[in-house]
Amino acid sequence: MTTNTLTVDSLSQPLTKPADAAAIAVPAHKKELTPLAEKILQTTQKLVGSNEPASGEYFGTPGAGDSRLIAVCSSLFFLGLWALVTEAGLIKPMFLPSPFDVMARMWDILIDGFAGATLFQHLSASLGRIFSAFVLASLIGIPLGIAIGCSRVMRGIFDPLIEFYRPLPPLAYLPLVIIWLGIDEESKVTLIFLAMLAPIVLSARSGVSSVRIEQIQVAYSMGASRWQVVTQVIAKGAMPDIMTGMRIAIGFGWTTLVAAEMVAAERGIGFMVLNASEFLVTDVVIAGIVVIGIIAYCFDLFMRYLEGKLIPWKGFN
Repeated sequence: MTTNTLTVDSLSQPLTKPADAAAIAVPAHKKELTPLAEKILQTTQKLVGSNEPASGEYFGTPGAGDSRLIAVCSSLFFLGLWALVTEAGLIKPMFLPSPFDVMARMWDILIDGFAGATLFQHLSASLGRIFSAFVLASLIGIPLGIAIGCSRVMRGIFDPLIEFYRPLPPLAYLPLVIIWLGIDEESKVTLIFLAMLAPIVLSARSGVSSVRIEQIQVAYSMGASRWQVVTQVIAKGAMPDIMTGMRIAIGFGWTTLVAAEMVAAERGIGFMVLNASEFLVTDVVIAGIVVIGIIAYCFDLFMRYLEGKLIPWKGFN
């Protein structure tokens, strides 16, 4: 009878070599990916993201993960559904033209123009009004909101005024703006400015209340003056809410743009949409809506980029 014996040398040797283990783990028939396929796979995995928390995040963080691939797929799905419904004739072109007709009409407006101006001329007129009002509302609304949040006197003076006119639709006080300022550019910019001011003021005030009292007390204990506390501690601590309010305000501005360009306007995206709606030119109406949506979305992406650069601590306070 033969017996198997184990020597000390045999015990000291691993059962399998690393190369043999790799050969067992990976099937022999599996081929390596090409550089292009490997790059596509890595990009897809990066866009989809993993369920594990990233560095600096807590487990279970709401909304964690990259949603860009999902956003692209959902956008393509809705565009395809729009094209399918319209090209199949389920909806008449007068009510909803196909995306191909809208793109063709947008190209015609870009080259030949509509209502006496090209698409760039309409867009430049609207952008000038929007961003003039936005800059003015930011310069006034941010300091005013911080002052309302820091001072009971300022809160008692301005808070009732802001809360009174904030729920009013712009069309309600449009006649007064025309009576006071006329029908020139001042009335249009003022109307958009009033629509943007309230969200910025309220967000700045909310940001002041979100600053931790420990941060303020530490600043005072280190000898900071009241002005230094307001500008260096409170204003910076309120920046996340202020940036959110600015993003909301620009949305209100685009909503008010159409109402502002109802008054003796000769150029503008809102004017183009209103002019086309009077003659039931639906493809021009949708083209104007698409342009407004794209510009507003690009500006919102820019604001998100600024948030990441200016307030990287957002969400970790």
